[in-house]
Amino acid sequence: MSLTRIHNVSISLDGFATGEPQSADAPFGHAGERLHEWMFVTRFWDAGGTAGVDDAFAERHTYGIGAEIMGANKFGPPGWQDDPDWRGWWGPNPPFHTPTFVLTHRPRPSIEMAGGTTFHFLDAAPAEVLETAREAAGGQDVRIGGGPTVVREFVSAGLVDHMHLVQVPIVLGHGVRIWDGLEALEDAYAVEAVSSPSGVTHLTFTRKNVS
Repeated sequence: MSLTRIHNVSISLDGFATGEPQSADAPFGHAGERLHEWMFVTRFWDAGGTAGVDDAFAERHTYGIGAEIMGANKFGPPGWQDDPDWRGWWGPNPPFHTPTFVLTHRPRPSIEMAGGTTFHFLDAAPAEVLETAREAAGGQDVRIGGGPTVVREFVSAGLVDHMHLVQVPIVLGHGVRIWDGLEALEDAYAVEAVSSPSGVTHLTFTRKNVS
């Protein structure tokens, strides 16, 4: 069976994966781009970027993925459901290149984009969405793309096999946290931490019953 994976989700020292308030001009709220600066300088993000630890972790995001699941707040700012022309943040050729399932309480017709990305809009429980995504993935893995609320829901439901978080040395104070409700996560996952010269720490969680 394919695996369910999470990659490159950045969190602050106090556990927030996004700031607030989110808007069309500030997708990550008051956090701005600070959570993701470590990635922007890697070769994974920019062909002229750096190699090394951060790049090695970042590039794992892509391999073997056949479908993506994301939350409504990753697809667009508050109120995007009221804009019939909204097609995501990423322009005509989004970076996913797979079937991509957007969780929303207000589904709309699917949107086919350039490069192999098709957005499907579902109002369903995590297990049901994952089953649909696995069918679309054709034997490849399914990536849970975020945001933090969706990550937390899938981890809480016991549906995630591998998770990669990046702890960034900043304090946000408020926003949306990853850890709430995930007490004793280490009982179900083997946890490894790798420090990078950039100052971030890569945390990987691998389900203990997955080889």
